Amino acid sequence: MAKKRAAEPEEAKLKKKIAAKLTDHKNSQGDTAIRSLKKRLKREQRKRRAVAQRKKQAAGSKAEAATA
Repeated sequence: MAKKRAAEPEEAKLKKKIAAKLTDHKNSQGDTAIRSLKKRLKREQRKRRAVAQRKKQAAGSKAEAATA
């Protein structure tokens, strides 16, 4: 059986968590929880961009011909 996809993407969840933590916080630089959330968010964004780049590379010149 396939994995169930999350109703909300991980990136959106992390953005909400970071925003919630920043609203009631004075020193955001020293907080390790916020720092780890930001690192997780960056990792997710990197994954998404890598997948997009791989798909674009795999499509090759076919994608360019289809859009042109």
